[in-house]
Amino acid sequence: MQDKQQMDRVTAGGLLVAMGIIFGDIGTSPLYVLTAILGPTQVIQQDAVRGALSCIFWTLTLQTTVKYVILILRADNRGEGGIFALFALVRRHARWLTVPAIIGGSALLADGIITPPISVSSAIEGLRILYPDIPTVPIVIAILTILFLVQAFGTSVVGTTFGPIMLVWFTMLATLGISQIVVAPSVLAAINPYYAWWLLSEYPGGFWLLGSVFLCTTGAEALYSDLGHCGRGNIRVSWVFVKTCLLLNYFGQGAWLTTIAGESLGDRRPFYAIMPEWFVIFGVAVATAATVIASQALISGSFTLISEAIRLNFWPKVRLRYPTVKKGQLFVPSVNMLLWAGCVGIVLYFRESSNMEAAYGLAITLTMLMTTLLMAYYLYVKKFSAWAVLLFLIVYLGIEGSFLIANLSKFPHGGWVSLVIGAAIASVMYIWLQAFYIKLRLTEYVRIDQYIQAIKELSRDISIPKYATHLVFMSNAARQAEIESKTIYSIFQKRPKRADIYWFVHVDTTDDPYTMEYKVNTIAPDDCYKVTFRLGFRVEQRINLFFRKVIEDMVKNKEVDITSRYESLHRQNVIGDFRFVVLEKFLSFENDLPLKERIIMNLYFFIKGFTTSEDRWFGLDSSSVKVEKVPLVIRPVENVNLKRLDYAG
Repeated sequence: MQDKQQMDRVTAGGLLVAMGIIFGDIGTSPLYVLTAILGPTQVIQQDAVRGALSCIFWTLTLQTTVKYVILILRADNRGEGGIFALFALVRRHARWLTVPAIIGGSALLADGIITPPISVSSAIEGLRILYPDIPTVPIVIAILTILFLVQAFGTSVVGTTFGPIMLVWFTMLATLGISQIVVAPSVLAAINPYYAWWLLSEYPGGFWLLGSVFLCTTGAEALYSDLGHCGRGNIRVSWVFVKTCLLLNYFGQGAWLTTIAGESLGDRRPFYAIMPEWFVIFGVAVATAATVIASQALISGSFTLISEAIRLNFWPKVRLRYPTVKKGQLFVPSVNMLLWAGCVGIVLYFRESSNMEAAYGLAITLTMLMTTLLMAYYLYVKKFSAWAVLLFLIVYLGIEGSFLIANLSKFPHGGWVSLVIGAAIASVMYIWLQAFYIKLRLTEYVRIDQYIQAIKELSRDISIPKYATHLVFMSNAARQAEIESKTIYSIFQKRPKRADIYWFVHVDTTDDPYTMEYKVNTIAPDDCYKVTFRLGFRVEQRINLFFRKVIEDMVKNKEVDITSRYESLHRQNVIGDFRFVVLEKFLSFENDLPLKERIIMNLYFFIKGFTTSEDRWFGLDSSSVKVEKVPLVIRPVENVNLKRLDYAG
């Protein structure tokens, strides 16, 4: 209940941060949506203008307001949002839900590479009104570089910096729109859905215009992805203001367009055309700032997605940083670098925002479709009426399916770029998940109690040099009484490791994002213990720190004596040394794998070579960690036809 109250709490600062982080993408759509729908060469018709406005109004209402703001924001996972947080809520009920989760997540990450270039490019190209020959590509790359550099300071810093700018932007949108609506108030008739139906069914090529209409809602997924950064209450309240400003501006542009009916747009942009001439310089400056901010929503959303993907075994274990103490704030250096490189590549390839438009929107449509499938299953699990779930599916699969079909026309004109990027990301997710299942299925576990007597004897065998006072093994065995057979091999055979107390530590990642719990299984008092941490999928795995806390609690409760067993040190009450052992698997040559599994495992280990090591991922002190390489024998080669020959001396 307390978490729910915290999520729904509204503050002035939270509203400002939400405006700066979340609404940049969807908030800058008035710059280009009506231009994209009506085109530069088509003769303007009043009914076509009303149809375009009607499509925009009902898309923002049904897609953004009803689906995301009202319905999907309800599906928070302890305050966290996004397609992977939603998947974590329902994955235990059906394994097939992994497919829409991977498709949706990879498509959203791909869109995160397209959004910053088109936003920043359209901003800088606006300067051509004042400086027709200005070179835009170097400026765009420079701005993108600065934008990605500031991510290291955290989205809280970015949000409070960008928030006031976006407040000015939305106020400007509303003011400009009202100035035109009062001149031609008849444009408000476009709220009637009849005009949307007429445009899609009667206007020549009207259905395919949905690909351009969709641009007005491309930032809707960011509302859900960044739920943990801003809170549901702040998002919902600020959306009322944002949507009002957007609609006023769209209808203001429509009012101006009705005054030029019978003409074509040519080089004119409705957004700038509704400005007084003396205001254009200021308008371009604010628009430039706002469209730079637009890329922020999917950048911060990408960090959230990757963090969740790692805990769900969809992504390699890469380094995560938490720049601020505020819940939900994180920074992923490797992803930040990859996004920056991808954005620069997009700018160099397409060069103009008009060229990028063809690649924009197609990937995010897939994400929205996959979110619909997962949300429908969530509603089903939460015991909503079957008819209500069916209605939700029919309505939104119909709407988003239409958007997808219309957006497919963009494929040969650049849409293939976002799909190729998304397919590459999805491939990594698929490889990582399949490798996890292969290792899980074929890892051999043994009961610890079978080896307790041998462990005790090893601990007291003074003929073997002592390896450590406290020897800590990281284990993947989920059951309290089990450990991997490779751990036993490491203790007794690889190099006998004598210690006074043996500890086995297992980390269980929960579907709840912020769980921080542990339990201790005392296998043999003062000889052997197993500690299981239950950590949420958004919790940084600082095992060194957490384990120290466990030891402090156990000492306080007189459950264990951690004083050094060396006589001289014991008399001085010196705490014994701790040494961690991490077993890092490699693919053994002694394998006879099916072709598919061989490819998956080879790709898995190839990718793993570029990622964070196991000891760094667990947050262990490198000075007290031993990383041992152990072979992963998935399927030993059988029937070795090796014949012995008699020795002829």
